[in-house]
Amino acid sequence: MSALRWGCGASGLRRALWPAGRPGLLAEEGAFSGVWGRRRSLSASPCEQDRRKDWRHAELLEVLEARVRQLQAECVSEVTVKRVGLAQLPEAGGFQTRRKAQKGGEGAAPGSCDHWVQKLDKEKWTMRRHKQQLEAKLQVRAQQLACEHRLRRVPQLRSAPLAERLLRWEQGAPRSPWEEQLARLLQEAPQKLSLEAEQAHKAGGPSSRLETQQQRLLAFLECCLLSGHLPLAHHVLVTCHGTWRQQRMLTLAMYNTVMLGWARKGSFRELVYVFFMVKDAGLTPDLLSYAAALQCMGRLGQDARTVQRCLDQMAQDGLQLQDIFTSVPLCPREQAALLQAVRKAQPAFSPPLRPQPEPQVNSSPLLREIYAQEGPTSYPKLHLPLQKLKALFQEQLRVEMATTVTVESVEKAQTPTEEVLHARNTLKQLRATWVEELCAGLQEVKASEARAARTGRPTLFPYLCLLTEEELAQLLLQTLQVLPPQGESLLSLAQQLGLRVFNRYAVQKQQLSQVQALQQRYYQYLHLLASDTQVAVPCLPRQYWETLGTPEAPHEQPWPLPVLVHLGKRLAEMLVEVVRMPGSLAAPQGSCTLIPVLYHVYSFRSFRQIGILKPHPAFTQLLATAAEHTLTFEAAEVPMLCPPVPWTSPHTGAFLLSPTKLMRSLEGTMQHQRLLDSCPPAELHGALDALTQLGNCAWRVNERVLDLVLELFAAKGCPRLGVPAPPSEAPRPPEGRLPPDASPAQKAELRRELARCLKVAREMHSLRSDALYRLSLAQHLRHRVFWLPHNMDFRGRTYPCPPHFNHLGSDLARALLEFAQGRPLGPNGLDWLKIHLVNLTGLKKSEPLRARLRFADEMMEDILDSADRPMTGRKWWMEVDEPWQALACCMEIARAVRAPDPTAYVSHFPVHQDGSCNGLQHYAALGRDSVGAASVNLLPSDVPQDVYSRVAAQVEAVRRQDARRGVQVAQVLEGFVSRKVVKQTVMTVVYGVTRYGGRLQIERRLRELGSFPQEFVWEASHYLVRQVFNSLQEMFSGTRAIQHWLTESARLIAHSGSAVEWVTPLGIPIIQPYHRDSKVLISGGIQSLTFSNSGDTSQKPNTLKQKNGFPPNFIHSLDSSHMMLTALHCYRKGLTFVSVHDCFWTHAADVEVMNQVCREQFVRLHSQPILHNLSRFLTKRFCSGIRFPLHSKSMRTDKLQDTLKSVPKTGSFDLKQVNHSTYFFS
Repeated sequence: MSALRWGCGASGLRRALWPAGRPGLLAEEGAFSGVWGRRRSLSASPCEQDRRKDWRHAELLEVLEARVRQLQAECVSEVTVKRVGLAQLPEAGGFQTRRKAQKGGEGAAPGSCDHWVQKLDKEKWTMRRHKQQLEAKLQVRAQQLACEHRLRRVPQLRSAPLAERLLRWEQGAPRSPWEEQLARLLQEAPQKLSLEAEQAHKAGGPSSRLETQQQRLLAFLECCLLSGHLPLAHHVLVTCHGTWRQQRMLTLAMYNTVMLGWARKGSFRELVYVFFMVKDAGLTPDLLSYAAALQCMGRLGQDARTVQRCLDQMAQDGLQLQDIFTSVPLCPREQAALLQAVRKAQPAFSPPLRPQPEPQVNSSPLLREIYAQEGPTSYPKLHLPLQKLKALFQEQLRVEMATTVTVESVEKAQTPTEEVLHARNTLKQLRATWVEELCAGLQEVKASEARAARTGRPTLFPYLCLLTEEELAQLLLQTLQVLPPQGESLLSLAQQLGLRVFNRYAVQKQQLSQVQALQQRYYQYLHLLASDTQVAVPCLPRQYWETLGTPEAPHEQPWPLPVLVHLGKRLAEMLVEVVRMPGSLAAPQGSCTLIPVLYHVYSFRSFRQIGILKPHPAFTQLLATAAEHTLTFEAAEVPMLCPPVPWTSPHTGAFLLSPTKLMRSLEGTMQHQRLLDSCPPAELHGALDALTQLGNCAWRVNERVLDLVLELFAAKGCPRLGVPAPPSEAPRPPEGRLPPDASPAQKAELRRELARCLKVAREMHSLRSDALYRLSLAQHLRHRVFWLPHNMDFRGRTYPCPPHFNHLGSDLARALLEFAQGRPLGPNGLDWLKIHLVNLTGLKKSEPLRARLRFADEMMEDILDSADRPMTGRKWWMEVDEPWQALACCMEIARAVRAPDPTAYVSHFPVHQDGSCNGLQHYAALGRDSVGAASVNLLPSDVPQDVYSRVAAQVEAVRRQDARRGVQVAQVLEGFVSRKVVKQTVMTVVYGVTRYGGRLQIERRLRELGSFPQEFVWEASHYLVRQVFNSLQEMFSGTRAIQHWLTESARLIAHSGSAVEWVTPLGIPIIQPYHRDSKVLISGGIQSLTFSNSGDTSQKPNTLKQKNGFPPNFIHSLDSSHMMLTALHCYRKGLTFVSVHDCFWTHAADVEVMNQVCREQFVRLHSQPILHNLSRFLTKRFCSGIRFPLHSKSMRTDKLQDTLKSVPKTGSFDLKQVNHSTYFFS
């Protein structure tokens, strides 16, 4: 600053010292010849020397200042230097340029100031020259980029004749209008690929990388059309077609997608360009290609001759005109344009009516009775009238159109103090700011992605355009709101965000096209279900739905997993980059540094380093202080407010608008969907109808139980009863620091304690959040009737779609639900309620039903006390196995016994009948194993057989013998071998648990026993798992033989290069999704993501998982078939039926009917030659066209065939005895 002040003063001094009245020099290029042109005498006067010194200093300072400005400037090609403003010289002869002065001055030598001026002029001239060169280069580059980024319309063809013809037509030959060229082009035979190209196609094959690229490109083109960026899609298609390597991945579906887009716009020229590319690629147009051409002709009003030539060529290609109207999915406007073109050539043409699908019959003998027209049926009706159901439909429709549901949180609300109100206001202001900043950031990202797409490669641009910036910003803030304090992996978060964007877009798309038609159809469908309406012919819901209209519009294809992850990753990065908050919330907004709300850190999980997005502690504290009282859920995460749409196909059913898979699987796993799509529709009717029946069960909240749970939840929980404690109750890490001289052992112990406290805190937070969601939804649905739509996994096991609040959860979750529709108890209903209560206590498992009933009567005083004073009485219900369900049952029994007529009491309580080690029951039935059948209650008996107790008894007998022989571990285990210790291992052996897994299970049980010496846990668990497996081998010899046959068959099939497939007895196709992992890399951004896809069918099967998974998965497919058969027959008899896998639920009055149906269908199922049918299917599927290595093909083929045909022999057990077994399900 002092130098600058000095410079200003020197300039002023210079002006003051200049002789008055003399004209100054020009600022740009002046030079003074008379005074400063010559070198002055050293003997000048002191005053003149001082003046000269001041002048030189001032000019030097000005030059230096200009130089500084020049160096500081960025991307500036010229710097204007302010010269010293001198007084003007006399007009006559006192002025000339510097160059002239230098030339004219005899003996003149430049002074020190002339040196700086000349240097600056030289640099200025150099800068101007560089500027001119740079501008020329930039102009050339801009022209190149303009050519590259201009959206290309004209394709580059590999076929010389086609390229020449296209060029001739491009030049506008008057005799070759575009319509004529299309007709001629259609007559061209597909261009034969060169030998090199064919070999390359064969060599490439259906590789994982190529398939992924094809999926991404097709999804990109479709999204471009949907988001209104058709020219960009055409540009990318033309760019890929012009490159041989990229042209390999183009399919006819991609060309058709762009063609259909141009047809909708009536752009005939561009449509012909795509046809040129189709022919150049060696592809033959299909029905959709001709439909696009005819539709475009109809929109443009082409002449009859052109249309007729197109129709003639279509006929020559073996395609029928009628099929376009019946097989090609076109909207009404597209069909109208197409029909207009056809009638130009064929005025009398009338489009065929879309044929109603002929009723197809399921071929499974097990379902023949279900779909038989004859025989008595009494399908159940809902308890609600038609108008009420219509109103519920409108509510559900509004929920799904909004895509999210906001519910009140049951977390104890804090008193709205000044601090709480300030925190809430701060959050509100921050969110408003974040929405604006996210919208601006999204606009920048979209612009960047659009520029990248113009280079001819698929990007995220069209996906980001499907939702508005405001919608995406709100979605991101919802994600931020529910992020746990410990953070979440970037990969998981990216996948969730990508799926949410897809689901919201799918809902919005249906809103525009299907809501009105859906409402009309659904209103008609309700006549089948409503209590005050009747239909002419009673039938199943799916059958009635199919009679009400044409098949649904084509479903929305899910985006490929790499696209979902890439899109979600980019959105997550937006959160990290944009969302910021003041470092100190106490300071004014503009007075402190902004800090990121999310941090990207790395952490180790299971010895793998993963990236985690973690909220800043300040933000977490702000949320805790604000204590907001609302939670936001996706619409598909909440139970439905109206009956679900019947399942009619692998893509249609459940929610009204939200997309739902019939068969749930890992994202990116497509083999299940392909199998379902290729399966004849009638073969899936059994599964579709069973899932529809399960979803049609109406539920309500058990309000008395909910009130008690909420009371405990607000009062710091009760972990003993399954009510999680809040995070404030988590163990605190030890306070203080270790002394400097602490030993390594002490430091290690402190680290272990810190890690334990952190682990417990995370687990408590997870459990608390899960309970918060469940209880908040229960409170939200209080006084409401709701439904739980179902789907299934790849084995056929069924699950409710809403994840947070359903009957598949813990004891607490089940106790919160009861049937919305009640049934009078009847003569035996109260007894079944009492038996069910005793079953829930776990106290009389080995006692007969009569003894359980007596026990309930004996405990009636405690039962009534529990019902009346659950929190202040004797609390008998708290000491049982399933306390909350037992309490709910106590309350139901109390109401029933106090009713004037217990038989007329209308009960809503679900009574359970549970299979007795159901997996072993199926194995015993498959092998007709009499010993195993007796152990799992397939044989009638007076008392229930408990296989877990029998195994424990055998193990105890062996232990006593070993103890007498002096085996130390056997002596230590005295008094500790119990049913509880061995139960989990016995139950899971049938599902493929290994000895290692069984040892871990037993180790956990032993550690739970406080009196067992912990130093012997490892040795004791080894000993016990060995004895358990030996005992099961003796008791279930037939089971072990079948397991070995299934395992060996799967091993050989996997070695052949195929995944194991089979078909369930109900016709569901199943394939095991276990392949070697294929790595997918998404690079760039804050972290490169690499994730594994074990469902990639182009990879070799994972032999270990295939062989270990086949036995349990096959048994699961059998127990799901048994459940579905029971569900369908119960529905036919008018019963309410739901299940939790092998636990069947119904009203107390209907337990006996359900038990009869359950046994009958188990016998019918296992009366089929299941193992022989499996053997024939596997032999046919895997022993023809097998892909063994050549050197061992013959030997391995023979071994596989021999193994598959070597079905284990069966025993002599008579299946019909199951019908008389009281404890088969009890």
